[in-house]
Amino acid sequence: MKKLSALCLIFIALAFISNAQTEDRKWSIGIHGGLNQYNGDLGFGFYRFDKGLYGFGQLSFSRYINRFLDVSLVGNYGTMGYSNGVKSFKNNMLHLNLNFRLKFIGNDKHKVSPYIFAGLGYMNFRTTARSINNAARPVCGFGATFRLAPVISLQLQESFIFSDYDKVDGQVGWKRYNDNYLQHSLGVLFNFGKAKDTDKDGIPDKKDKCPTVFGLAQFDGCPDTDKDGVADATDQCPGTPEGVKVDAKGCPLDTDGDGIADYLDKCPDVKGIAKFEGCPDTDNDGVADADDQCPNTPANVKVDTKGCPLDTDGDGIADYLDKCPDIKGLAQFDGCPDKDGDGIPDYLDKCPDVKGIPENKGCPEVKAEVKEVFRKALQGIQFETAKDVIRPVSFPILDNVVTIMKENKEYNLLINGHTDNVGNDESNMDLSNRRAASVKKYLIEHGVEATRLKSFGYGETKPVDDNNTTAGRAKNRRVEFVVEF
Repeated sequence: MKKLSALCLIFIALAFISNAQTEDRKWSIGIHGGLNQYNGDLGFGFYRFDKGLYGFGQLSFSRYINRFLDVSLVGNYGTMGYSNGVKSFKNNMLHLNLNFRLKFIGNDKHKVSPYIFAGLGYMNFRTTARSINNAARPVCGFGATFRLAPVISLQLQESFIFSDYDKVDGQVGWKRYNDNYLQHSLGVLFNFGKAKDTDKDGIPDKKDKCPTVFGLAQFDGCPDTDKDGVADATDQCPGTPEGVKVDAKGCPLDTDGDGIADYLDKCPDVKGIAKFEGCPDTDNDGVADADDQCPNTPANVKVDTKGCPLDTDGDGIADYLDKCPDIKGLAQFDGCPDKDGDGIPDYLDKCPDVKGIPENKGCPEVKAEVKEVFRKALQGIQFETAKDVIRPVSFPILDNVVTIMKENKEYNLLINGHTDNVGNDESNMDLSNRRAASVKKYLIEHGVEATRLKSFGYGETKPVDDNNTTAGRAKNRRVEFVVEF
């Protein structure tokens, strides 16, 4: 019973370490059993089972050469005999042979592999009285191997053994040929060995699409250097860091499609820019949305570090809306100041330090007494006939004008000269220019800044009355003073 248990354990171990004999597993061990039959001087016993049953046990060792050829060393031991009813014999028989097996279709891929074989052998026959050695030449036959599973095969074989000796049966000379034998065998084959694996990745070269590079079984032996689940041959991003999720091309996932891989993208679900590690800057102001306290700033507006538009003068009005960005101002005047508080912003106010009226562009209204002086000056300034020389009678009026200009520094004065239509147009235009210039000169000489004065001559082009009457011509000959701010 112990021997039977040990034999069972051996069978199980062999089954687990073996597979069908192929190019990958080149060695085979077989355990066989069968019947011996005789043909000789006593009679023909091949395929006759009424002449006695003689069994044997056998071990075989085989080496795969290629898918069509194997070489085998076979040894069996059993009994051989025959009885024709008159005479009989029975011997113990040891048989060893070396043969070559030719497989018709190979056994690398097919479950059934028929074959023929031939070889040479040695035989020893023994009884209690004698021992006989002789050669088996040749040994030949046919058979088939049946692959039952990846780990085990079944072999059925017929072996014809031609002896060079004719005395095993105790008879000599009855026939003209030596004693011959037939063996019917059935065996189990266990194949083992190691396939060629150049790159030592555990995948046989013939199944390895990259036999010289260490690879993985899931990629038929080809490598996945960055371990992203995509073979190097199809990996368009072969240097992906380990553990990073990739797409079918082996490139890191970019969920938001912003060109920044998710593993580098701090905002993987929202399109962003590389500057902010994949986070957005919706208003393109240079401050990421997450830090932007004014996320809807108009394009091209300069902002501070918080993403809000600059307010250089600190008046609460952003520079891009502030018409006076460097001076504190008021919202009602688009960020510009109104220092004198007259409701006219300084940039439109000709008199920004003095309250004025819109009609005078922010300058004060011309005083009534000033208007009166200028009214009197219309005909009060007299010149020598046809000359630009001022008569002394006009000096008091001009002195009053000087006083007004000195007291009202915001005033600028336009001095406009006019004539009647006596004389030609050209001479009248020249005369009006010279008379206006004479008045300007007087004022300058009496202390009014030249920069505040302008003089023009209009000749007879702007009459205020009818030149066909004496009174009308007198009114047309005049010098006008117009305050400008």
